[in-house]
Amino acid sequence: MIGSWIDTFIVLITDVGTWVALIEFATLLYLASLGEVIAEKAGVLNLGVEGMMAMGAMTAYWAGVETGSVVAAAIAAAIVVTLFASIHGVASVVLGADQVVSGLALTILGLGLAAFLGKDLVLEPPGALLSTLDLGPLADISGIGPTLFSMDYMSWLALLMGAVTWFVLSRTRVGLSLRAVGESAATADAAGTPVVATRLAAVAIGGAFAGLAGAYLTLKVAPGWNEAIVGGLGWIAVALVIFGAWKPGRALLGALLFGGLIALGPRFQTLRCNTERTTDCIEQEINPIIVSMLPYILTIAVLVLISIRSRNRPSLAPAAIGLPYRREER
Repeated sequence: MIGSWIDTFIVLITDVGTWVALIEFATLLYLASLGEVIAEKAGVLNLGVEGMMAMGAMTAYWAGVETGSVVAAAIAAAIVVTLFASIHGVASVVLGADQVVSGLALTILGLGLAAFLGKDLVLEPPGALLSTLDLGPLADISGIGPTLFSMDYMSWLALLMGAVTWFVLSRTRVGLSLRAVGESAATADAAGTPVVATRLAAVAIGGAFAGLAGAYLTLKVAPGWNEAIVGGLGWIAVALVIFGAWKPGRALLGALLFGGLIALGPRFQTLRCNTERTTDCIEQEINPIIVSMLPYILTIAVLVLISIRSRNRPSLAPAAIGLPYRREER
């Protein structure tokens, strides 16, 4: 039994399909977590990522069916979710509502609204699908070619957006102002930084990123629409921000790790190969529910370990995260 499991694992990690699935899930998680990094760096905790991704997925699928254009679908998702995220921005930043409550309400609203508005899309065939970027002979390179050089446009865009996010946050005055607002809103305000506008912009940008993540889900990862399509991926994206210590580069590593677990799960459930490591496989004698739980179990474990670690060390989170700011109370 153990030997066959090991053989199955070896087959899976050497299979091109597994690595392609890993990159797809990592792209999705990375886009969503990047947006949350930006929002939290400005001091706004947004637990509405799950609902925002659902709205993005539904909007992109609808736009794809109506226009047949992947670009139009992605742009529509980004715009709609930017506006949707602004509900949380106004509630928590302008009105001073509790950020946890407001974020959870956004998730509930997003899931419900996406299910209601998308009920007629369930039986609709995909109108647009994201294609792979053709890099010619590079995709034929043995080993890494079929995986690294067969990624789609959104995967490359996610890497570019990660690099731009890192540069802006750490090397520009805009990033410095945003981080200052997240560390001490009163000090930033005294220095002339528009705290409310900065936080609203950060939440809106985070919404656009989550919208693109949702669009990628229905245009590439799992073409189609159903109300449960996000399936907790938004919560994993929120955890990735903590796992990555609010840094875009570390969030990418976390996205690859969790994306790998999610990609391995479904394939590991159904494969059990012989000792010759051929493709002659039969059903795996593992409860599929247990395998599907692994990414979420790891998420909880990571959060617990980080919580224990923070007891003895300074927190890496922005100091003003979750705290409303009112100028008159400065």
